[in-house]
Amino acid sequence: MPSHAALLYSSKSLSRTLLLSVLVAGLAACSGDNNQKAGEGSGRQPAPEVIVETAETTDVTVRQDYAGRARGAREVEVRARIQGILEERLYREGQIVSEGDSLFHIDPKPSEAALQGAKAQRQVAEADLRQAEREWNRISSLYERNAVSERDRDSARSALELAQANLAVAEAGVTVAELNLGYTDVRAPVNGVTSLEDLPEGSLIDQGTLLTTIVQQNPVHVRFALPENDAAIQRAAREAMTDSASAKDIDATLIMTNGKAYDRTGKVDFTASTLDPRTGTVSARAVFPNPDNQIIPGQFVRVRVQLRSLEGVVTVPEKAVTEGADGAQVFVVDGDSIARARPVSLGPVVDGRQVILDGLKADEAFITSGLVNLRDGAEVNVRDESEEAE
Repeated sequence: MPSHAALLYSSKSLSRTLLLSVLVAGLAACSGDNNQKAGEGSGRQPAPEVIVETAETTDVTVRQDYAGRARGAREVEVRARIQGILEERLYREGQIVSEGDSLFHIDPKPSEAALQGAKAQRQVAEADLRQAEREWNRISSLYERNAVSERDRDSARSALELAQANLAVAEAGVTVAELNLGYTDVRAPVNGVTSLEDLPEGSLIDQGTLLTTIVQQNPVHVRFALPENDAAIQRAAREAMTDSASAKDIDATLIMTNGKAYDRTGKVDFTASTLDPRTGTVSARAVFPNPDNQIIPGQFVRVRVQLRSLEGVVTVPEKAVTEGADGAQVFVVDGDSIARARPVSLGPVVDGRQVILDGLKADEAFITSGLVNLRDGAEVNVRDESEEAE
């Protein structure tokens, strides 16, 4: 019969064995869970989702807007051409006048008196000429009969020539007097809008005194500046200046201050031959018809100019273009849903789309969304644009 001590030792040994079995089972379970998680973590990650668009060729017109200021085609200073008293202003300041309209009256009395004096001088010269002709006829007849000397004949001829010259001077004096009398009626030299008068009625004015200024508003000129690299428009505008028969017109559209386009097309007719070193730009001018005076000289506007036309080019959204190691690039998707980085040559941006000059062909699928962290050769999950909208 076992002793009490032996029984106690056997019980402790059994307890130890059971505890070890439980620990081993727990460790095995933990190890199984870890192996399962490790197996799940080592699986391949899903392909990123991208949105693609099919490339298409189209014709685009490249336009550019330039800030400018409108000016009258001509700003003419109306000045007095004779001295006198300014008697009357015949227009309302700021009024639109036509060429030939009377603007001012200068006191005509001194000019009328001067014309009368010039006519009287002409009558005297005419009388002297008739007397010299009679004398010449008499002397020349006597000379033929050897009744007078050659000296007398020459004196008579000189008197006749002098009388003819005096009559010519008198005729010129009458012409000048008539012109001065006409200058007392100051007329508008061009069509346009009058400014404020510079001197009131009753003022004594001298020859050359500024009376008012007329701004011709039809047509209207818009001055603007072209960047140095816009060489095509500069060249065409110079051709328009030098040879209107063979020059290619450059159409221009005027964008008013309210953002709306002016309903009449203008022409770029001038570019400066030198570059402004301070701004790096070239001065240019566009001419617009303005029969209704909608364009006011002095206002700021924008000139939209067609720079060039591109035929059969591919355009993509600006967000589809990324920067790669070799410069600008787009990602195209091949038939195996693999993204390939494609270097491209960029043109201008037209209506929010980037023109691709080279590197992307029609019917190729390129990625427009999902480009973040996208690598060349990565597999992608392609979605169309309609799914993205949903």
